[in-house]
Amino acid sequence: MKVTEKYKPGIPNKYLIVVAGIVWTIAGGILLIRGMLIINQLHLQLLKILISLIVGVLFYFAMFRKISLKHINRIKNIKIEKPCIFSFFDLRSYILMSIMIAMGISLRLSGIIPLEYLSLFFVTMSIPLLISASRFYLTGIKILNQNI
Repeated sequence: MKVTEKYKPGIPNKYLIVVAGIVWTIAGGILLIRGMLIINQLHLQLLKILISLIVGVLFYFAMFRKISLKHINRIKNIKIEKPCIFSFFDLRSYILMSIMIAMGISLRLSGIIPLEYLSLFFVTMSIPLLISASRFYLTGIKILNQNI
């Protein structure tokens, strides 16, 4: 057995979709909390939250629905019995995620965009992430119920 196989943090394939849901929930939760902490200090809170919610749902249907389905199908088609726990993303997605995180941190720390607007962006982006996470969970539940 290769050393890489021996120490690879592998999990049964049927749980990988749930792991993906957890990761997407954490990412969406962090953005939601960061954004809401700032929005709560501003006026017209309800209107800003409502606009973020509507735009976030639209963003889900425009982009994230396709992205999450792509990841779900890729995970379902992994032929390895115990893939690496980190294989819920492909390399391209890890690179994209890293760039997005770095941009978010850079924008927040640089002050280029006022926090009031950045907070709206954070809340808006949290919505499609959290909807996608629920899609991973629902698919994971279906898969787990088929194997019971």
